Amino acid sequence: MSGWLLILALLVLGGVLSTLGDRLGSRVGKARLSLFKLRPRRTAVLITVMTGSLISAISLGLMLLVSDRLRTGLFELDQIEQRLRDSRSELNQSRRELRTAEQERTQARSQLGKVEGQAKRLQQELQPLLKQRQQLESERDRLSRDIRAKDSDIRRNQAELSKLNSKISSSSKELELLERNLIALRRGDVVLSSGQPLEIAKVRIDDPAQAKSVINALLQRTNQSVYQRVLPGETPNRQILLVPRSDITKLEKTLSKRGDWVISLISAANVLRGERQVVAFPDVRPNKRILRSGEQLATTVLEADERGPDQVRGRLNLLLAAAFTQAQRQGTLASGLQFDPVRLNQLDEALINRPQGQAVKLEVVARSNSDLADPIAVDIRVLKP
Repeated sequence: MSGWLLILALLVLGGVLSTLGDRLGSRVGKARLSLFKLRPRRTAVLITVMTGSLISAISLGLMLLVSDRLRTGLFELDQIEQRLRDSRSELNQSRRELRTAEQERTQARSQLGKVEGQAKRLQQELQPLLKQRQQLESERDRLSRDIRAKDSDIRRNQAELSKLNSKISSSSKELELLERNLIALRRGDVVLSSGQPLEIAKVRIDDPAQAKSVINALLQRTNQSVYQRVLPGETPNRQILLVPRSDITKLEKTLSKRGDWVISLISAANVLRGERQVVAFPDVRPNKRILRSGEQLATTVLEADERGPDQVRGRLNLLLAAAFTQAQRQGTLASGLQFDPVRLNQLDEALINRPQGQAVKLEVVARSNSDLADPIAVDIRVLKP
């Protein structure tokens, strides 16, 4: 609608301007005006031409002022056409690329289908391989554990072999020593055995300063005792008892504490009669009550068919040995049991002459309370069948 209005306005404007130009030309001709030294006729023609040019300029200016499209078409038409050609070229290029992309996409889909088929086939083939790998890994782990176990066994066996070799070497040395001691024993020359207590003393420490004097007294008394055993008939005029200084220091440190203590000096090796030194080491323990009066140490049953003198005495000896072993387990330092031999002989006769078919239970009980270093006095009791 705006285009028609523009055309109508141009027609009206052109008509008005033409009329004005014509009248202006007529008046100029009649007035015989002259411009630029031209004849009046030519001046009128010039005025007419200028009026027509003005009409065209005003018409074009109005059209350009009113219409954006006209301005664009008039001044940018070449650029627009060039852009249009470029756009068409790009469109064609894009269409070709699109067709190429469509072809490539079709090929890609086809290839994707093939790859998916291959993937499914590979997955099917991979399943047994995965199971086989799991089996192989399990087997590998088992073999690794077996190898570690074997290595551990080998190291343990090597350690045991080393210990065994060490024991064999030590046992060989002990065997040689035992053989020498056995020869000495057969000749009656061994007077002190390895591990034999040389002296046992029960002391009470009320003042730490007592420790050194107690130890010196014990060493002197023990030296005199072993002197008489090893060198009988000689005057004990020198020190043959040797105790390591480090052991003496430890003993002094222990005895610096108040309390009741039991000190033992123990032979470190077998000593033959006539030797000039005796090596010993100390053992110190807090004194304690190990047996109470009436406490049972061992029991046995003398069966009905055990009536012979050897059977009865053997059973009594085993009973006393078991009682002494129990006392040792409880910590006694005594070298044996004390009992009444007369009463033992009477019991022996009574057991031999007991009624036929009678089984007897026997027990060994402590006769009195005993501390760590006290002698163990016992009685044998016969219980009712």
